[in-house]
Amino acid sequence: MNINEAKDQIKKAVSIYLKKDEYGIYRIPQERQRPVFLLGAPGIGKTAIIEQIAKELDIALVSYSMTHHTRQSALGLPIIKHKKYGDVEFDVSEYTMSEIIASIYETMEKTKKTEGILFLDEINCVSETLAPSMLLFLQYKMFGKHKVPEGWIVVTAGNPPQFNRSVREFDIVTMDRLKVLEVDADYETWRAYAVNNSFHTAVITYLDIKTKDFYSIENTVDGKSYVTARGWENLSETLFLYEEMLYKVDETLVAQYLRNQRIARDFSAYYDLFIKYKQDYKVSAILTGKPEREIIKMAKEAGFDERLSLMGLLLEAIQNNIHECVAKEDELKLLHKHLKHVKELFSGSLSMENCVELLEHEAMLLTNEMNEKDIANSLSTADEHSYIAVIRSIRDFANRIKLQRVVDSNAAFDLIKSIFDADVAKMRENNRQTSLKLSNLFDFVENVFKEESEMLILVTDLTINKDTARFISANGCDKYFKYNKKFQLYERGNKILEDIKNLEADELTFN
Repeated sequence: MNINEAKDQIKKAVSIYLKKDEYGIYRIPQERQRPVFLLGAPGIGKTAIIEQIAKELDIALVSYSMTHHTRQSALGLPIIKHKKYGDVEFDVSEYTMSEIIASIYETMEKTKKTEGILFLDEINCVSETLAPSMLLFLQYKMFGKHKVPEGWIVVTAGNPPQFNRSVREFDIVTMDRLKVLEVDADYETWRAYAVNNSFHTAVITYLDIKTKDFYSIENTVDGKSYVTARGWENLSETLFLYEEMLYKVDETLVAQYLRNQRIARDFSAYYDLFIKYKQDYKVSAILTGKPEREIIKMAKEAGFDERLSLMGLLLEAIQNNIHECVAKEDELKLLHKHLKHVKELFSGSLSMENCVELLEHEAMLLTNEMNEKDIANSLSTADEHSYIAVIRSIRDFANRIKLQRVVDSNAAFDLIKSIFDADVAKMRENNRQTSLKLSNLFDFVENVFKEESEMLILVTDLTINKDTARFISANGCDKYFKYNKKFQLYERGNKILEDIKNLEADELTFN
């Protein structure tokens, strides 16, 4: 199965394990909750999907790599206890709490979440001294005498023996205690993840052209050569920062992430060509609806690889614009929610000092909420950005109230409302401008490329990207819906759109 199918299976397993009856008792007792064992090649995203599941189910997550654990750290340290049985006294050896179990209790205390996932990676690479204890753990969820708390689901992962010489193959007795999911590297699934997480366009378009280079592990005379999904993701992050800092991207850099000489060389050559396309095609002019004749002629005469690169550049530009619009929308929704609370607090006739104090307290509550989600591993990067932006806005309101020395709470909230309303108006204008750019993009692709392949690429990527699907749902785009239906992507796109809660105009007003 691919990684998306595995994610779906794990999410369902966690959901049924957390299902309770009318008395609040888990329907499947903990001892019968088979741990999930995710078995797949390195770097295909096993850890990433567990983090996604925890965020989506709003539960906590504690992760450990078992290769880093000795018997003592996993089971606890031995201590001597003095006990009496009948009339005879004994010194008995017991164990302190396992570091792993202790981490669960610490996470529950800090996040106030009593349910979560305990994710143990490299489970089949444990040390020889720890191996016998793992069988007990997999059946009874215990390390030493200490049990995994109820409400915590065990998910494990490991690599097949051909990828790791440290792997200890589980016997049938052990495997029979697990829900085994074997995962293969699948480019189309990874590509959807890459599009939704704004991977570097050069990486995506190169792999669209040379899909076979997505995942490769070979034995050569010089040792193992390998290219993994993790390598492409790490390279993508590095390319953005190298470009930002004006560092040269060359084969020496690429080979640090793509450990296959031929693939590293080919991608380096393609990257140089990609940068040339970026300079030649004036993407901003295309999105404003004013492409030069020379650019139109060049696009019409371009070969397949160049057209694919151009489509990647156009999609990158419009998706960056849309991402900014969606991020601002989320920020204002979160800010609006907390300003409604502030309005209730400002209901009386409060002094300027009291207003400032209440705003600072609201900012502190938001900071604590953000930190709790971070500890629980349920804070996405986008959510973190929204929290930080809103905290800054609330503190800015407090500073403006002090600087303008407002008379009372009514005047203070009027000032806050005027600033907020201006931000909403600016957001809506940005949305309008971005909608125009999207329409211009469809006009360009429609007029320049007579074949349907480029339009199919455009509509498909807009459909699988959650930000663009959400933006189109809220702001519309006639040509998107026209071609979506033509290419029979409508049902898939419609399902995504149904899951999006549109931002209605009256939601950002204070009554």
